[in-house]
Amino acid sequence: MLLILHPDTRTTSPEYQKTVEYLSTLKGITYRVHEIQGVQQKLTEVYLLGETQKLDKETIESLPAVERVIRISDEYRVLGRHHDERRTTGFEYQGLRFDQNSFHLFAGLCAVDTPEHVELMMKTLQANGQVCTRMGAYKPRTSPYAFQGHGKTCLPYVFDLAGKYGIKVIAMEITHESHIDEIHETLEKAGRPTGVMLQVGTRNTQNFELLKAIGRQKTYPVLLKRGFGISLNESLNAAEYLASEGNSHVVFCLRGMKTDAGLPHRNLVDFAHVPVVKRLTRMPVCVDPSHSVGNHERAPDGVLEVLHAAAQGVIAGANMVLIDFHPHPAKALVDGPQALTLPDLPTFIEDMMLCRNTYLARQALHNRNSHA
Repeated sequence: MLLILHPDTRTTSPEYQKTVEYLSTLKGITYRVHEIQGVQQKLTEVYLLGETQKLDKETIESLPAVERVIRISDEYRVLGRHHDERRTTGFEYQGLRFDQNSFHLFAGLCAVDTPEHVELMMKTLQANGQVCTRMGAYKPRTSPYAFQGHGKTCLPYVFDLAGKYGIKVIAMEITHESHIDEIHETLEKAGRPTGVMLQVGTRNTQNFELLKAIGRQKTYPVLLKRGFGISLNESLNAAEYLASEGNSHVVFCLRGMKTDAGLPHRNLVDFAHVPVVKRLTRMPVCVDPSHSVGNHERAPDGVLEVLHAAAQGVIAGANMVLIDFHPHPAKALVDGPQALTLPDLPTFIEDMMLCRNTYLARQALHNRNSHA
């Protein structure tokens, strides 16, 4: 059972105190409080856990701080829609809005290699009006002998350069909870010139202790990639691990499924699930065409295959695109063959905006006809 409290309810108010006092008397029921900062007001949601089917909904709704009550399913208790369209969705971070109606491009280096390449990337992003990027400092690899990333040693210059070139948010994968502290401490020392969206890679989608650790901190939002060999339901429950620990600022990323059925692409593109995730949950949805397609091949029509895949996700309503670029792909330490080049960037941006506008036109068309 989910309790939506009146907007801007203070935890020190008599109404709130009377409400939680009553909830504390319910036998076999525990509760968790989640605060959500909306665009104009702060909303508080209280999740009742246990045998809530025995509770009288009208009695709970009569509590002084409660605006309304929603009976929820077992699946995706925090992140699910639960047939209630009035609930606040998404979040704000670094002055940017991330929700199911927003759209952001995160183009950048799959793995940080040199300060020169980082600066070239960020300078080009700024010249093309972009304020988000991806930068891999910690890299989990299939082979123990492959480059694992520069780790915390590259963070100072990455964050300084981000501030220099107006980058507001960096998507950065972490593989251990200690990386949260390393990122936090480096940002603090640098004066917080930018922000970080913690990325959970496909190999760690079911690393539950890591998910819990990331969920316990509320400073940084999270980009969770779908597990490459598990069901969509299992991956959505991984996102719920984050939210159940207190951090519901989660973006869900589709990045392709590992199967030979996807050949010659690196993974089988799963972007048809974009509207499914948006229907089942309140999370914004990202697509990662680089790790789905895994090449820099051009189709006979002149369009790069990776951009064809990206277009599929964006026209289906994706709210974010995570994609690999590199100033000199031949020198990249990770995934160079799939990286786009800096001259590709203007075309990529224009293409994605064409696709986004097509999606908005499709949405308007169907909404108009459904109300006719």
